[in-house]
Amino acid sequence: MVSIAEINQAAMDTIAACGDVNRNVMCNPNPYQSEIHAQALKAAQDISAHLTPQTRAYHEIWLDGEKIESSEEEVEPIYGKTYLPRKFKITIAVPPSNDVDIYANCLSFIAIVENDKLVGYNVAVGGGMGSTHGNEATYPRIADVIGFCTPEQVVDVAEKVVLVQRDFGDRTDRKHSRFKYTVDDHGPAWILAKINEYLGYDLQPVRDFKFEDNGDRYGWVEDPNGNSHLTLFIAGGRVLDTPTYPMRTGLREIAKIHDGDFRLTANQNLIIANVSPAKRPEIEKLLEQYGIKDSHLQSGLRLNSLACVALPTCGLSLAEAERFLPTVLTELEDSLEENGLRHDAITIRMTGCPNGCARPFISEIGFVGRGPDHYNLYLGGGHAGQRLSKLYRENIPSSQIKPLLAPIFAHYAKERNEGEKFGDFCIREGYVAATVQGPDFHKNIKPEAHASV
Repeated sequence: MVSIAEINQAAMDTIAACGDVNRNVMCNPNPYQSEIHAQALKAAQDISAHLTPQTRAYHEIWLDGEKIESSEEEVEPIYGKTYLPRKFKITIAVPPSNDVDIYANCLSFIAIVENDKLVGYNVAVGGGMGSTHGNEATYPRIADVIGFCTPEQVVDVAEKVVLVQRDFGDRTDRKHSRFKYTVDDHGPAWILAKINEYLGYDLQPVRDFKFEDNGDRYGWVEDPNGNSHLTLFIAGGRVLDTPTYPMRTGLREIAKIHDGDFRLTANQNLIIANVSPAKRPEIEKLLEQYGIKDSHLQSGLRLNSLACVALPTCGLSLAEAERFLPTVLTELEDSLEENGLRHDAITIRMTGCPNGCARPFISEIGFVGRGPDHYNLYLGGGHAGQRLSKLYRENIPSSQIKPLLAPIFAHYAKERNEGEKFGDFCIREGYVAATVQGPDFHKNIKPEAHASV
């Protein structure tokens, strides 16, 4: 209780951090990057505020210390008395960057920019990563892009999509209650028609857009106002000191003089944002002093890596992830170096269980824990997070990771087409079949995927 009160005193809260409500609204965290990014962040804030539960129970329990007795019935205008069937997640992306992985979330908005103006958002529904080992009725799913709305309509659309899930989501089976299954059960066309009915107007046709990647842009960038922003690579999102890399101490010293912001990205990295021209030399000196300035001088594979916390923090984890992925990356980097692939951007993600918190099912290489030191290996995800992967090998010991992937890296280096991404290559060369959509995830798996290693 004390910790939550202290969070509140720091002008933050944990309202809706769990439970069957909208959990979060994520977008690119740096509104200073452009006016478009600022508008996207404002939309995210508006959606989040509108969908925050109105109950006073949070304040009564965690802040005041005791529940207030009242005969007045509390009204929850959006969630009602029964809330949602399961948790709900929302993202907003500004192309060409899919840094929040819009295809992996229940509801997403894709900013559409025409003549340097934000004209609205494409609406995507039904994404989600979680599944259960051994239960093929559960699967990850990528969101369907079903329409377009204006900036003025975005909060209304978010509310009505939530209401559709509230009214039609499955409340009989928790493993079938996420919005992705509602979309599959009824079909995207039915979902669109129901959203239009709830809105009282029709979403417009989908506008053209293109994502190029789902990673972060590292190093310094300058905004139109003349200020600078530095994105640092943070392995596993863990800010700490080691004997050779005193990152936490260095960031603390920067915080003492920085008059801008620190912002967290959806890829577990850190932006030192809104650095004024006057302060940049001082900050650069501290970055040099503490060895932080070259944080992004890593292999393309490492810069595009992601892991969940897994053991020992998460009770659901079946295997290591955050603590083990750096070791896997180091081993694989040897093969990449041998084949001239050190600087090639290949997305790789690892989770300790199939709930998929690090979104492994849309990465080009994905590891999902099956048990201590054993993982499922998935290949063929889209480089920009736009396609699901497919099981390549099941339940392999970690000692087999490099022997399995090294020959594929060598093949990729020799036979790839110009500009071809690793996930696309794995499909073209037949290592795995393409996964079209969630219900296809467990289909067309090669027999050798289940063979003992």
